[in-house]
Amino acid sequence: MEEKQITLQIDGHFITVPEGSTILEAAIKIGINIPTLCHIDLKGTCIKNNPASCRICVVEVMGRRNLAPACATRCTEGMVVKTSTLRVMNARKVVAELILSDHPNDCLTCPKCGNCELQTLALRFNIREMPFNGGELSPRKREITASIVRNMDKCIFCRRCESVCNDVQTVGALGAIRRGFNTTIAPAFDRMMTESECTYCGQCVAVCPVGALTERDYTNRLLDDLANPDKVVIVQTAPAVRAALGEEFGFPPGTLVTGKMVYALRELGFDYVFDTDFAADLTIMEEANELLVRLGKGDLKDRPMFTSCCPGWVRFIKSQFPHLVKYLSSAKSPQQMFGAVMKTYFAEKLGVSPEKIYTVSVMPCVAKKAEREMDLYYEEYAGHDIDAVITTRELIRMIRSAHISPQTLVDVESDRPMHEGTGAGVIFGATGGVMEAALRSAYYIIKGENPPAEAFTAVRSQGFNENDGVQEANFQINDITVRTAVVSGLGNTRKLIEKILRGEKHYDFVEVMACPGGCVGGGGQPIHDGEELASVRGEALYRLDKKNPLRFSHENPCVQQLYKEYLGEPLSEKAHELLHTDHNSWHMPGEYKE
Repeated sequence: MEEKQITLQIDGHFITVPEGSTILEAAIKIGINIPTLCHIDLKGTCIKNNPASCRICVVEVMGRRNLAPACATRCTEGMVVKTSTLRVMNARKVVAELILSDHPNDCLTCPKCGNCELQTLALRFNIREMPFNGGELSPRKREITASIVRNMDKCIFCRRCESVCNDVQTVGALGAIRRGFNTTIAPAFDRMMTESECTYCGQCVAVCPVGALTERDYTNRLLDDLANPDKVVIVQTAPAVRAALGEEFGFPPGTLVTGKMVYALRELGFDYVFDTDFAADLTIMEEANELLVRLGKGDLKDRPMFTSCCPGWVRFIKSQFPHLVKYLSSAKSPQQMFGAVMKTYFAEKLGVSPEKIYTVSVMPCVAKKAEREMDLYYEEYAGHDIDAVITTRELIRMIRSAHISPQTLVDVESDRPMHEGTGAGVIFGATGGVMEAALRSAYYIIKGENPPAEAFTAVRSQGFNENDGVQEANFQINDITVRTAVVSGLGNTRKLIEKILRGEKHYDFVEVMACPGGCVGGGGQPIHDGEELASVRGEALYRLDKKNPLRFSHENPCVQQLYKEYLGEPLSEKAHELLHTDHNSWHMPGEYKE
């Protein structure tokens, strides 16, 4: 059935749109920029928020007495809309002034300074004085968790965080409580976030238009560590970071800046710069072998083995489906494996005490900050596997604060001996990448030969909104059938798990990434108002995989050397001690403890 079309006029321009379209959607199609604040609609994902609460987007509709919110007003046949009349401009300015009247005037020290949508609107509306005095600010001034800082003084009640937490991720850690002027956004019963089911996925941070939700910043502390002569400061860079870092320095989205990133990190003073691709390959060696062992024992007849690389997902399953935790892979994430190797194998090579080794991760994820603090990652040999985690955004701030010009960045290689990474390790950053990498090596372990490099591309995501973000594929390797599923986004994950529990779906191996599109869409990546660039970044990683001369984790010579010199073989006693963990050794708030 053909979709009904509607013709209307906006600022003298005629446009035909599908029935049900909003004025805002129609305006966007013809390039008319209507300002918004509470509204968000990230194309390619299901991240939407449309409460029409801020009224920044009001327009004049001929024949109507009151101004109408463009984001929530449906187009009608023959409608005539004016978006820039004096009445409209004055109304928008007053709305912005009222919002600012309840907002702290600490823009210069706010983490969102320069990337704040409210600040941008104030500049756009030429607000130079405050005609209104706001009321009392929130009694809860600030909460600092391992990953996220929540400052309700800065909250403008746009409800974006609530929408993404409840509707997209289905975690339910944030919502509106109390009424009227006492309304605040918080976990149920006004608990602290540390007492809630929060997964620290950081998607609330990614959609917050102001500084009410930000990542916990470690950059100042890290600068002190870099200046400490008693520490050997080692940094690793995740695959997804190189696909996003360049966006903030004028490079087109999807530009890979691996070598330039390494150069910048050396300029910042890191003693050694390594690539997490190495640790991703190491993870695959452990995880692929673990999968085959579990398959051989018949442990996966009823429930699949789930990947364990994503800390947001691990927190989600522990809080929402604790009885399934035993089906998680016991392999640590690449981040944590890297730290364990640095403080043992590499420390021995350097001839220094593990206590002198200070490990830093540059990650696209804020949940990685909490991951480093979980008890299961503590080891007697050297305390934390990882000592500090910074996001892509924090690295950008460090580069800018050091006045390192993007024009001066040149391509250099990471340090040895853990300098080698394969295409399989690179694609960890995109949803489906862990699955594909594991299957490539599982095939080799079973058959003793490499598969065609493109043999398992069927696990690659077809889009966050396609089939609830789930990509299914079955593979036959000799007499073994491996039933797989890949999913990104915790809301999509919930739907998939419920189908598994109802017996509607049966898999052997399931990859889960908490963020839409995987790590490339992580909560620590650069924020672009109204844009979702996860797919573009993911495509860049797949291009890098395709041109890499090494496509298989088991072919990584540095990983081979590590096993030969130190670990013995995958799943050995030494490997279990350093590279695996017990997910039941720590608990989420409210989690049932057996």
